[in-house]
Amino acid sequence: MTAELVRGQNHTLPQTRLEIRVSAGTPVVAGATLGDENGTVHGTEWIAHPGSPQLPGLEVSKQAAADHRLAVDLDALPASVHRVTVLLALPTGAGGPVRFGAVASPFVAVTGLDGTEIATFTLTGLDTESAVAALELYRRQGAWKVRAVGQGYAGGLDAMLADQGLPRAAELARSIQDAVTRATARSVTPPPPRTPDADRVGSGTGPVPPPDGRRPAAQPPRPLTEPATPPPAAPTGGPINYAHPRRQAAAPPPPPPTAPPAEPGRPAQPVAGDATGWSMDERLYNQIWGMFEDLARTTAAYRSAVDFAESRMEQELDRALSDPRSRIGGAGDRAREEARAKRDELTSRAREALDRDLAQLVAEAAVVEPALPAAFAGWDNPVWHAYRVPMEIPMALRIGDLHLPENPGLHIPLLVRLPLERGIWIDSGRTASEAAALMDGARLRGLAMESAVAHAARLLAVYPADEFSVHVIDPAGSAAGALAPLVRSGVLAGPPASGAGGVASVLARLTRRVDLVQMAIRAGAADSLPPDVDTGEQLLIVNDFPHGFDDRSVTQLRYLADEGPSVGVHLMMVADREDAGAYGPVLDPLWRSLLRLTPLADDHLADPWVGHAWTYEPPRMPPGSRVLEQVLAAVAAARRPRRP
Repeated sequence: MTAELVRGQNHTLPQTRLEIRVSAGTPVVAGATLGDENGTVHGTEWIAHPGSPQLPGLEVSKQAAADHRLAVDLDALPASVHRVTVLLALPTGAGGPVRFGAVASPFVAVTGLDGTEIATFTLTGLDTESAVAALELYRRQGAWKVRAVGQGYAGGLDAMLADQGLPRAAELARSIQDAVTRATARSVTPPPPRTPDADRVGSGTGPVPPPDGRRPAAQPPRPLTEPATPPPAAPTGGPINYAHPRRQAAAPPPPPPTAPPAEPGRPAQPVAGDATGWSMDERLYNQIWGMFEDLARTTAAYRSAVDFAESRMEQELDRALSDPRSRIGGAGDRAREEARAKRDELTSRAREALDRDLAQLVAEAAVVEPALPAAFAGWDNPVWHAYRVPMEIPMALRIGDLHLPENPGLHIPLLVRLPLERGIWIDSGRTASEAAALMDGARLRGLAMESAVAHAARLLAVYPADEFSVHVIDPAGSAAGALAPLVRSGVLAGPPASGAGGVASVLARLTRRVDLVQMAIRAGAADSLPPDVDTGEQLLIVNDFPHGFDDRSVTQLRYLADEGPSVGVHLMMVADREDAGAYGPVLDPLWRSLLRLTPLADDHLADPWVGHAWTYEPPRMPPGSRVLEQVLAAVAAARRPRRP
């Protein structure tokens, strides 16, 4: 039976291997400190936080999230540890809430590994506090208990750490927040909510309200993901609406039954569109995100089980070999064999569970991939052979695939919502991947630009005719070869801009557009824009940044990255971050605001649930295929003025 704790109440823990689940209405930073008998934390090596997420017997998330799962193995803690305090803090500099009184009360649950709740605690009564000691696990007379604490700190994370006796608490708090900022920059953004009556940008189409992304699965219930902050209200009566659609609270209809129920004892046969939604595209979208989350969590469970098995074997070996008598004769050898046998048994059982889940996901991917619409499909999908310019904007776009080393063959499509909420950075530098490290720099920059062209072509292909424009800045003209498909097809808004004059002209024109549309929206006069202002979505591709950019143009570029997405101007940069080192840290916010993609496979993206490092695979054209040219030709033909 679950114990529902109130502030100050305690409860005995029936087991020592636990999960602490945190559910909040906004992204929070989760950490934990280890204390001695007096609760004193003796140094930074006694705190687990996003910058240092693991300690013996304790693991926390590497990023801020609305849903956290902290792994705790009380038996693996050092003998000097008598208290584990779970800390929550609001991230700084993220544009989110700055006090817990402005958000829903966080909910914390202590559970077994099977998800069974042992004790829960809702942190009510918080106001100006931006950090809180949620609960503590403490050792008393050889037994472990949990106590609901709920002690808030208006001074934030540094005040809370200082209260626990940590020296240089302010410096440590800054390093934790910096680690959270870096993790946020590499994290895949979860799908935002939508409301049923928000039209798509510039489309004038009817509502497409997706559900909460959950799908039926034999898993413990999970806390809801973070709700997106509602945008400013857009004016009514005008021709443009740049408010990103949101999700309604009520669940949309479930999918119609398309397959007979599974026989008892056998897994259900996967079906494409097996998720809630108002349309097939919406159901497929939510099904893909469900597969993504399922793979993240089942892999996390497997890795946790393997780590526990290794830790348990090491502890048993240490205990056995610490006795001098076990070193004589065969006692030591038998102890080693028994410890390894237990490790192998635990690992084998964990692998069996993982393989069972992976097999189900592989079967599901096999039926989902052929059913995807063009916006969700890879370039090798036959759906592109019947491509027609769409009449409305899809809800999402595929920008590559993700996979984990436990099963490299199982690829999850990486979908981003449309319209884009953040820009894209195609990294043309030498990344951590072996292929990039061995490749010639010029070839790597060429591949990065080709990748940018492929992404731009997909964006052009999924928008209705004349509702999406692409501008290119190529200061030195070095990307002429990669840009040839866009130039030859005539889909660009103008020839690629080169030289200082061309760079200044394009940036000035797009900056003016952002300023005018923002003023029109604030004034409620969207229909009074000058006739030369294109109210359709705009994409600016910048090659080889920062070469050819002066301080003024860099400032304009940062302005477009920050302010452009809210009014339909999006940025796609092809750049090597090291080349911009001369600007110092002034450009760090720019890089963090962009979704980093690579032209080669690379392990740099993290999921929003458990923070795994996923291998990103960029979209590839089939060898010898002319699908890109055919799609661009169809887009160009749809844009030609129709003769009366």
